[in-house]
Amino acid sequence: QVQLVESGGGLVQAGGSLRLSCAASGRTVSSSVMAWFRQAPGKEREFVSAVSRSGGLRSYADSVKGRFTISRDNAKNTLYLQMNSLKPEDTAVYYCAADVSPSTVVTARGDDYDYWGQGTQVTVSS
Repeated sequence: QVQLVESGGGLVQAGGSLRLSCAASGRTVSSSVMAWFRQAPGKEREFVSAVSRSGGLRSYADSVKGRFTISRDNAKNTLYLQMNSLKPEDTAVYYCAADVSPSTVVTARGDDYDYWGQGTQVTVSS
């Protein structure tokens, strides 16, 4: 079992920055592909970013490329998302997820992830 707890969300003006964290407990996630997804009101959940086990391979949605940076600290069992140049359309609940299967694919498919956090709200005002 893996428990994931996100933090760092909040209200920020457009152009501002936030750093999300996702702390894992229950078992180490150093051997898991991990990702961030988001869901805005009335919209489907969408992929934001994912990172390989070592942190060396990263994938981003086109909408956040160049503005967001995913990273991980396996010693701390923690995943991060640095969000810069935030836009109102980034407003959503952000979820972290872990794929504990043997797969090493840095996948954008939500169905490939086994564990999810409860989410943290990010609101960007214009």
